[in-house]
Amino acid sequence: MDNRPVGTRQARDLLRVAFGPSVVALVVIAALVLLQLLIANSDMTGAFGAIASMWLGVHQVPVNIGGSELGVMPLLPVLLMVWGTARTTARATSPGASLFVVRWVVASALGGPLLIAAIALAVIHDASSVLTELQTPNALRAFTGVLGVHLAGALIGVGTKVGRRLLRQSPLPGWLPDATRAAAAGVLALLGLSGVVSAISMIVHWSTMDQLYGITDSVFGQFSLTVLAVLYAPNVIVGTAAIAVGSSAHIGLATFSSFTVLGGDIPALPVLAAVPTPPLGPIWVALLIVGAASAVAVGQQCARRPLPVALAAAKVTVAAGIAALVMALLGHVSGGKLGNFGAVGVDQVTFGPAVFLWFLGIGGLTVAMAGGIARTPKVRTAPAAPAPAPEPEAVDEEPEPEDVEAEYVETETEPEYVEWADEEPEYVEPEPAPEPPRAPAPVPDHDDDPEAHFFADEDESTSDEKRGTAD
Repeated sequence: MDNRPVGTRQARDLLRVAFGPSVVALVVIAALVLLQLLIANSDMTGAFGAIASMWLGVHQVPVNIGGSELGVMPLLPVLLMVWGTARTTARATSPGASLFVVRWVVASALGGPLLIAAIALAVIHDASSVLTELQTPNALRAFTGVLGVHLAGALIGVGTKVGRRLLRQSPLPGWLPDATRAAAAGVLALLGLSGVVSAISMIVHWSTMDQLYGITDSVFGQFSLTVLAVLYAPNVIVGTAAIAVGSSAHIGLATFSSFTVLGGDIPALPVLAAVPTPPLGPIWVALLIVGAASAVAVGQQCARRPLPVALAAAKVTVAAGIAALVMALLGHVSGGKLGNFGAVGVDQVTFGPAVFLWFLGIGGLTVAMAGGIARTPKVRTAPAAPAPAPEPEAVDEEPEPEDVEAEYVETETEPEYVEWADEEPEYVEPEPAPEPPRAPAPVPDHDDDPEAHFFADEDESTSDEKRGTAD
C-alpha cells in the first residue's frame, strides 16, 4: 500500500506516463546500436545520432542516409509504442476520474515524447556534422509522427477507463460502444487470419526463404535478418489483408492481388518469401474467404444486442466505417519509400473502401441471420367500446382502511343535533322475553353422593331448598 500523499502519487504517475514508454524504447535502441557497433569492431562515432534516428524511426519518421530515404519503417515497434502508451495512461486513469485529470494525463502522454523528439532532432543535427551521410529529418514530419503515435495510445488507454462513462453523458447513441467492439473484432480477425495465411505461404515458399538467408554467411548476419523479418512481419500481414479484401499490395513495380501478380525486384528480406509468385494459382482467389470470415465476426458482435432495423443498420455501418478507417491507417503507416526499390505499401484508393464494403455487406447479412434485428410488435386497433351502462346506486360496503380513516377525520367535529317535535314520543319499555321452564334438579339416592354438595351457578337462588332436601 502506497502511503505517500495524493499529490506525490499523481506526480509520479504523470512522470511515468510522460517518459516511461519513450525511455524504455531509448534503452532498447541504445543496446541494439551499441551491440551492432561492438560486433562490427567500429568506434562509437555517431552512436548518439544513430540512436536518435532509430527512436524517431519508431514513430514512423523517415531516415535519410546518403541521399536515400528509408520510409518503410517496421510496424511492430510502432504497435509496441502505442501499446506501452495505452497501458501507462490506463494505469494512471481511474474509472471515476474527472475531465480535468483526464486532460492532464493525455497532456503528459504527449508532452514527454515531444520533448524527447526535440532533443533527438538536436542530436541528429549535431551528429550530421561528423557523419555527412546522416541527414536531419524534417522537423514538422518528426513532431507529427511522434504526436500521432502517442495520441493514439493515450486515447486508447483513457478510453478503456472512462470511455463508457463519457459516452453515457454525451448525446451520442448508446450502441456506439458495441459498434466499436465489433470494429475491433473485425480488424483483429482480418489481421489474425491474414497472419495465418502469411505463415502458410512462407512454409510453402521455404526454398525461396532459404535463398534469401543465403546472402550472408555469418551467424550475426543471419540473426540480423531474422530480427528484421520479425519487425517487418506486421507490414507483410497488412499487405496480405489488402489482398484478402480484393485490393492489392506493391513493392516497387511488383504488384500482388488475388487475381493477378506482376513480377519485379523485391528486397532480400526472408519474410518477403510469403509473397505469391507468377503464374498465380487459383488457390489465391480463395483468400477472399478471409475477408468474408472477418465480416462475419463484425456481424456477430453487432447482433449481440438486437435493435430495430434502422438502428441495427446504423450500428453495422458505423462498425464497418471504424474498421475501414483503422485498416486504412495501418496501410498508410506500413508503407513508404524504400530507396531504389520505389514505393512500398498497399493501394490506398481501394483498400479502405474494400474493407468497408465487405464488413457492411456480409456483416449486415450476418446481423439479419443471427437475430440482431428486434421485431416490433404489431399494434392492433381495438374495436369501439359500447356506451357504458348507467351505474347502479352505490351499496353500502365496508370501506377500505384509508376511507375509514378519512371518515373518522371528517367526523371529529361536533355532530349536528336534530330538533324533535313539540311532543316527545312516549317511551315504551320492551317486554322481557319469557324464560324457558327449568327442569327440577334430580334428588340423589344416597346421602354420601359427592355430587349433592355441588350446584350450578344458575341454581343459586334455590340452593337452600336443595340442601334441605338432601339433608
